[in-house]
Amino acid sequence: MVEDITARRKDAHLDLCATGDVEPVENSTLLEHVHLVHCAMPEMAADDVDLSTPFLGKQLRHPLLVTGMTGGTERAGVVNRDLALLAERHGLAFGVGSQRAMAEDVSRVASYQVRQVAPTVALLGNIGLYQAVRLGVDGVRRLMEDIGADGIALHLNAGQELTQPEGDRDFRGGYDVVAALVKAFGDRLLVKETGCGIGPDVARRLVELGVRNLDVSGLGGTSWVRVEQLRASGVQAQVGAEFSAWGIPTAAAVATVRAAVGPEVRLVGSGGVRTGLEVAKLLALGADLGGMALPLFRAQQAGGVEAAEQALEVILSGLRQALVLTGSRSCAELRQRPRVVTGVLKDWMTAL
Repeated sequence: MVEDITARRKDAHLDLCATGDVEPVENSTLLEHVHLVHCAMPEMAADDVDLSTPFLGKQLRHPLLVTGMTGGTERAGVVNRDLALLAERHGLAFGVGSQRAMAEDVSRVASYQVRQVAPTVALLGNIGLYQAVRLGVDGVRRLMEDIGADGIALHLNAGQELTQPEGDRDFRGGYDVVAALVKAFGDRLLVKETGCGIGPDVARRLVELGVRNLDVSGLGGTSWVRVEQLRASGVQAQVGAEFSAWGIPTAAAVATVRAAVGPEVRLVGSGGVRTGLEVAKLLALGADLGGMALPLFRAQQAGGVEAAEQALEVILSGLRQALVLTGSRSCAELRQRPRVVTGVLKDWMTAL
């Protein structure tokens, strides 16, 4: 049955992300080419740093989104509840993975329900663009309501679908779907990529349709093309290997999209983000929030909630330290501080 295929795929994704080679070594976020400038006399205490930021009508304590990764199986439900609990404790935003599995089989809804452990978290549902075509506005609304979400992430994943043995092959009509969802959900809608990045041309068109939240989800971390390549065989596996490094690097996507869409759009920088310093670099380039999943997921798989919390505390401490060492009391001040951009990233920013 279709729903069984989807569920098996979700658990296969978790296995590969937990232990597999899903981050091709040739891929880079290009964040190594962003250098924040040290302030030798910051004239502030660490406690002066205010990392709060608005998102989905709520005030986050930290500018971090645990990006949507999984759902649809019992194991996925444990991951979602554990990481949502951390988001609740630390004032982060949290997204579930694609809700396609529960759209196909309502018995799987529990694996996406996290309100029992995260009653106040800023919560994003998640559905693919071409599943949204089939569900329609009312179907997407039900996905949000069934998990008590504050918003819905509409994910774009043409690269993954083309490599996935059972994936979509027809990508027509996407902007019409976005326009309908904007009309229905307004600023509760976030449009995101899944590791291949959003460039300035697509971002401009989305914003012209009324989209007010974007997650660039750039190249540099988990390659979902690589994940599907590892599941595939024959021609699809061979072509997937060729395209595992396809996309717009995360740092380039954030910098160029911010320049293209202006200050009013809420911009999430995700895709290969692993440390608090990297989150700070993305904020300096123009992101409102950083987004990550894999480092917290792998910690959770290795040692449960406690290990994931330790990993998160390192990330948040690194972010706070970056602000102190640049003399920044807030994310807004960090964006005003000098930064140096070098190498290939500078080339990307010039070309786009």
